[in-house]
Amino acid sequence: MTASTIELKASPEDRRIAALAAAGIGLALAEAAIPLPIPGIKPGLANIVTLLVLYRFGWRAAAWVSLLRIVAGALFLGTFLTPAFVLSLAGGSASLAVLVLAIRLPQAWFGPVGLSLLAAFAHVATQLAVVDLWLMPQASLQGLLPWFLAAAWLTGLVNGLVVARMMNLPQPECGQEIAA
Repeated sequence: MTASTIELKASPEDRRIAALAAAGIGLALAEAAIPLPIPGIKPGLANIVTLLVLYRFGWRAAAWVSLLRIVAGALFLGTFLTPAFVLSLAGGSASLAVLVLAIRLPQAWFGPVGLSLLAAFAHVATQLAVVDLWLMPQASLQGLLPWFLAAAWLTGLVNGLVVARMMNLPQPECGQEIAA
C-alpha cells in the first residue's frame, strides 16, 4: 500500500481572500478586547474590510471574507455555535446582503459612507430581530432601540469615512507587500 498525499494549490485569489479575512479576524479580535459601554454595541471595525473587499474585488470575495471572519473569529473567541455566533452570523449576513444590493445605487448618493450606514442599520436591525424572535421573545427591546440605532449611525459613519479614505490610497498588486 502506498501513501497518498493530497496537494492543494492556492491561487492568488485564495491567498488574497485569506489575507483579507485574516485582517478582518484581527480587527474582530482587537474589537473584542474593547470594553463596551452597552452590551452588544461594538464599533464593527471588521466591516471596514468587508466593504473594501466588496468595492475592490466584488461580492463573492466579500462574502468569503465575511464568512471566514465570522466563523474564525467565533472559534478564536470561543463563541462558535453560541447565541453570540448566531447574532454575529445573522447581522453579518444581513449587512452583506444590503451591501451587495446597495452597491448598485448611484455613487453620488450612496458612496462608502452611505453603504456603511445602510450595512450598520441592517446589522443592528437583524440582531435585534433575532433577539426578539428567538432569544428573548417576551422582552421589550423598544427602550434600547434608540441606543442601538445611534450606535449604528455613529459606527457606520466612522467606518464609512475610513473606507472612503482608504479607497483613495493606491491598491497594491497581488503578492505585493502593503506599505504601512
